[in-house]
Amino acid sequence: MLYLLLLVNSIENHKIIDYLGIVTGVSLTVYGIFSSNNLPKAVDKAKEIAFKKLINNANNLKANAIVGIKIDVEILDQFYKVCVSVTGTAVKVMV
Repeated sequence: MLYLLLLVNSIENHKIIDYLGIVTGVSLTVYGIFSSNNLPKAVDKAKEIAFKKLINNANNLKANAIVGIKIDVEILDQFYKVCVSVTGTAVKVMV
C-alpha cells in the first residue's frame, strides 16, 4: 500500500526511515472546442493522470509513501488545455 499525504511531512504512527527523493507527475489535458471535456472534467482527468504518474514514479523508487504533496493547476485558455503538476517526496516508512 502506498500512502499519499498532502502538505504533510510525517505520517502519524509511522516512522520515516528513508527519504528516497522528489517525485513528480505532470499531465496536460485538452478541454473546450475540440474536446468532449468541459473545464471541470478536464481538470479532474488531468489530476487523475498526474497522480497516477506520481505514484508510478514513487513505486519505481521502492517508496511506500509520499509526503509533502503539492498540486499546481494551470489553465492555458489560449490553447484550451489544463496542466496539472503534482510533486512530493517519496519515502520509506516502517509499517
